[in-house]
Amino acid sequence: MTLLQKIPCTIVTGFLGAGKTTLVRHVVEHNDGRRLAIIVNEFGDVGFDGSLLASCGVPGCDEDAVVELPNGCICCTVADDFVPALNRLLDRPEPPEHILIETSGLALPKPLVQAFNWPAIRSRVTVDGVVAVVDGPAVAAGAFADDPEALRAQRAADQAVDHDNPLEEVFEDQLLCADLVVMNKGDLLDAESRARVRAEIEGHLPRAVKLVETAHGAIDPRVLLGLNAAAEGDLAARPSHHETEEDHDHDDFDSVAVPVAAAGSPDDLAARVARAAEVPGVLRIKGFCAVAEKPMRLVVQGVGRRIAHHYDRPWRAGEPRDGRLVVIGLSGFDRDAVATALKG
Repeated sequence: MTLLQKIPCTIVTGFLGAGKTTLVRHVVEHNDGRRLAIIVNEFGDVGFDGSLLASCGVPGCDEDAVVELPNGCICCTVADDFVPALNRLLDRPEPPEHILIETSGLALPKPLVQAFNWPAIRSRVTVDGVVAVVDGPAVAAGAFADDPEALRAQRAADQAVDHDNPLEEVFEDQLLCADLVVMNKGDLLDAESRARVRAEIEGHLPRAVKLVETAHGAIDPRVLLGLNAAAEGDLAARPSHHETEEDHDHDDFDSVAVPVAAAGSPDDLAARVARAAEVPGVLRIKGFCAVAEKPMRLVVQGVGRRIAHHYDRPWRAGEPRDGRLVVIGLSGFDRDAVATALKG
């Protein structure tokens, strides 16, 4: 099989809450009928992003087209999870014409790119491109979506945290591997801040890489698909802080799923999530919840101290309406404090 016959795959990487799922959903919705498949990796204990995509109601974005790998960081579970999942997609009677792979916010893209050289898949797929999604306002604040006050508090409370910020290394590794950088949430920045963020991002890039600005992940799929990077054959041009899987350790991070009772209103729940986000070390909160006397499922997302929510679909007949939020943070964050805040 020649390179041109290989099924192209686009790896969508980016830090916690940068907008990867929103971008993937937009690409699927505006794909002009191309047969896509999506592999979604979750770091948390509850499948959130895959469920959000599978329930979006967009043709080509149904449950059959979405494969969820909820076992932590995809770059650390290549043999056990990723390669078998990819082979199952390729072995379908009508295999996808393009595969989108959304990594968790803590994943390093380079080990995943390296996996495309595995004998089991290297003749069947190629990395069309690595797309790094960046949270523009977070970078403008110098935080990469990390809360600097929470990190300082974590350092003060835990003597073991005496190294450079691991979040910055993850952020840099995602940019170092990118063929395209998407600066998301540009609508939340003024012209001066946008220019400053662009300069910050470009300062991390090891080679000429296109950088595009967007809001709400709205970007023409033709900009992302068809990069023809063949990245698995271009690893030397993609330096990394962690050159091997063995160097990449997620002991710096932890996650917990917290059950949440039905809220009286979306604003009530958002206030609880905001209080939980104040707990030192908490980086990301996301999940689904029920609102009293409302037939719709509420999606809640918190990045740092920015909280957003919207109704995504009606609850299905017989579907349990037990809310659950995934909280991701630095290792050792106070789970009890988070659970107390979310209970109201």
